[in-house]
Amino acid sequence: MNQGKYVFAQLTDFLPQRVFDRIVEHYNGNSGVRHFSCWNHLLCMMFGQLSGRESLSDLVLGLTAHRGKSYHLGLSKSVTKSNLAKANKNRDWRIYASFCYEMIGIAQKECIPDKDFAVAFDGPVFAFDSTTIDLCLSIFWWAPFRKSKAGIKLHTLFDVKTSIPTVVLFTDALTHDVNALDYLGYEKGGFYIFDRGYVDYARLHRIHLERAFFLVRAKNNLKFKRMYSLPHNQGSNICSDQIGRFSNYYASIDYPNKIRRVKFFDEENQQYIVVLTNNFDLSAEEIALLYRYRWKIELFFRWIKQHLKIKSFWGTSINAVKIQVYTAIITYTLVSIIKSKLKIEKSIYEILQILSFSLIDKTPVNELLANPNYQDVKELNSNQLSIF
Repeated sequence: MNQGKYVFAQLTDFLPQRVFDRIVEHYNGNSGVRHFSCWNHLLCMMFGQLSGRESLSDLVLGLTAHRGKSYHLGLSKSVTKSNLAKANKNRDWRIYASFCYEMIGIAQKECIPDKDFAVAFDGPVFAFDSTTIDLCLSIFWWAPFRKSKAGIKLHTLFDVKTSIPTVVLFTDALTHDVNALDYLGYEKGGFYIFDRGYVDYARLHRIHLERAFFLVRAKNNLKFKRMYSLPHNQGSNICSDQIGRFSNYYASIDYPNKIRRVKFFDEENQQYIVVLTNNFDLSAEEIALLYRYRWKIELFFRWIKQHLKIKSFWGTSINAVKIQVYTAIITYTLVSIIKSKLKIEKSIYEILQILSFSLIDKTPVNELLANPNYQDVKELNSNQLSIF
């Protein structure tokens, strides 16, 4: 890394700017723009994400204080609150969505599977779920949710092995989660994990027909006719492993094939869990472990809400909200790519914490993130007299 560059400029070197420029040209994003281009806009939004700015005013105030460094940070000198607000309101959100998926593709290639993934399954493993982002009804009037609040749902398909979100969808908060399945394409040989809110037998049968596997938590009113049982380790947390068919008339019409039901005891939450799957090859213990990996997407939602700015928005239009969420995902994937390329052992959360204090330093980013013990770092000037 070039020691003369600011840390933020070193980070943005990992962004494929030519790819972004092609996307901007496709959507004619810089039409009529003199100074504050789409690239400058993206970098400003990412700077706000990485530095943890709480509002648009907070972001612009910080950038104005370091106006002399704007050129070397890759930012435009004409960043004002009005320029940034107009860009969030008027720039085509599809530019940032398209670039987000480009970054996701790069991250999936660069990031190696997590070491803690212990299931012997060669194909990709995905978890699909949604999180509701609460909004103020008087400001975000276009997203009604309850009598006193607004909200949108962020639906995410999450690669469990690499911890990378692969699909990001928006709906209003009133839309039922299961409807988002209609927008997914299923990869042959892939494994898709769902919570009980996604039990829809016709949609599950579509996954089966596309030669992919699903794993979904069963509802309490499941009507299931056992055909035969599979052997399992009596000393494990597996209670039963059965093959059968749905006995409910409409369920049997929507899903006419055989299905597997596994019941296990979740020691962490002290409860019994029943899951359904169309995979008959993995052991019951591996099926139970796969379902536990679904919590990775819950941790992702918690992480992104706590450490990236998607709860306090820097604009009130649906366009501004989408731009901010997509730039949050771009920031997440960028940190993941840097972690993989530089072989950093720290977690993404730790990396983000370090970067938030160091964006305008000139320390080489690989040294900044690879330092194993920050308590061992000595001051440059050791000639200071001792107090005692």
